[in-house]
Amino acid sequence: MLPSIPPGMRSLCRLWYTGFLKILSLRYSYVKGFLMGRTKTYEHFCAMARTLEVVGEKWTLLVVRDLMRGPQRFSDLLHYVGGITPKWLTARLRDLESEGIIERDSELGRREVWYRLTAKGRDLRPVLESLLVWGVEHAMKPPVPGEPVYPEVVLQGTSIYMNHRAFRLPRPVTWEFQTEGNPHVQLHFDGERWSSRNADADASKADLTIATTPVDLVSFLNARRRERPALLKTLSIDGPAKARDLFLTSMVGTTAQTA
Repeated sequence: MLPSIPPGMRSLCRLWYTGFLKILSLRYSYVKGFLMGRTKTYEHFCAMARTLEVVGEKWTLLVVRDLMRGPQRFSDLLHYVGGITPKWLTARLRDLESEGIIERDSELGRREVWYRLTAKGRDLRPVLESLLVWGVEHAMKPPVPGEPVYPEVVLQGTSIYMNHRAFRLPRPVTWEFQTEGNPHVQLHFDGERWSSRNADADASKADLTIATTPVDLVSFLNARRRERPALLKTLSIDGPAKARDLFLTSMVGTTAQTA
């Protein structure tokens, strides 16, 4: 027969057990928050700190980047935000939705859910554009072997940087970049600003098509102007002579399409 536990000892054990459960609960909450990437707090008053608490977690701004191109499905975001898992993406989308930065567009009878930026989310555009410009000027490096390169993302950044540098042409143009296995993407200048868009059924007719690989596209765009003539052999440019000459003189500085 087991000896009885004195009442005082029983109360002490109950108190210890309750405290132990509280510690376990706190540690579980911390670990869960850590695993879901929601541990970023700065514990002081600052508007920048508050902003980073909302959008400073890993992948969050990249989700916003892709939604800047227009509404996207979950599968689209999973494709473009490299390295993210469905679990992480679900968490990020929930966070952004709870903050009023994105909204879901779902219709009865339609299986797919589309995500789009709200007005609050669109207000992040100048922030992301400034980050991209800083990256081009201070952090750019070639893709590492095996790293995915998406022409949609590359040309989105190109249009932002060309607007930043006030790069202008004498007339509106639409250049269509074609890379195998990827959507065709158009770089469009409307006479004032550059933009990028997928070459779908609603897109404008291209003045010029440029066929290349994603990596060669990045190499060409990142090269200095004086280095680009040697890279022309990696591009297949097709279009009227006048449109081809405008592309070459503005992007390369020559009308010759050979190195």
